[in-house]
Amino acid sequence: MFNEFTKKVNTKNYINLNLSITVLLLFIIFAQNKYMSIEVKNITKTYGEQKALDNVSFSVNKGEIVGFLGPNGAGKSTLMKILTTYLTSDEGSASVNGFDVSSAQKSVQQSVGYLPEHNPLYLDLYVREYLEFSADVHKTDKSRIEEVITLTGLTPECHKKIGELSKGYRQRVGLATALLHNPDVLILDEPTTGLDPNQLVEIRELIKNIGKDKTVFLSTHIMQEVEAICDRIIIINKGQIVEDALIADLGKNLEKVFREKTK
Repeated sequence: MFNEFTKKVNTKNYINLNLSITVLLLFIIFAQNKYMSIEVKNITKTYGEQKALDNVSFSVNKGEIVGFLGPNGAGKSTLMKILTTYLTSDEGSASVNGFDVSSAQKSVQQSVGYLPEHNPLYLDLYVREYLEFSADVHKTDKSRIEEVITLTGLTPECHKKIGELSKGYRQRVGLATALLHNPDVLILDEPTTGLDPNQLVEIRELIKNIGKDKTVFLSTHIMQEVEAICDRIIIINKGQIVEDALIADLGKNLEKVFREKTK
């Protein structure tokens, strides 16, 4: 009888131990997902005979500002379009804020603010009118419009049609649109292309300030921009990741690192 009692106690302890381990593992998985804004695993994308992305893997933590660098045609825009659900990969998986880009597209879109390389704007609309239209698309409260106008420095120009704005202010409209639904992650594809030196400084400062509260993943060809804004770089060349490092750990000229990794 004593042996039966001991057996029952041991069985109960074994079950409790298994439950504790299961709970611990679930907590670890949850904690990892909680602090991971972007997760890319073995992504491959092919156009005809050309591999635009070849088994690409990396992750971006919450609150990081990461520069995504590479020569023209290296695969930067393709990956960004996959992360924002505009394209699907041939192989591999990716998630944004824990939402799978293939099976939870709507949730990904709600989590991401995206500024594509060629900023698509309705030039005949006034700035505020365009933002009201975008708020309707996102089903966002229109009180948010004044917040993003102030945040992006659009106040002096918000009475104009978008077609009357300078390139710098059009980029601000694009950023305001990306921020309108208050996403946790910003994905910016060459956000400072074509800007003059003054506009460059203004947009860089804007992105840096936004990055205090959000995860920012941006592509650019301007090394000074990366050094001024980013915490970390990921370099892609011919569809493959060739460098992933904190800028502080590189210990040498970023332009030199880029040339070495993309020869």
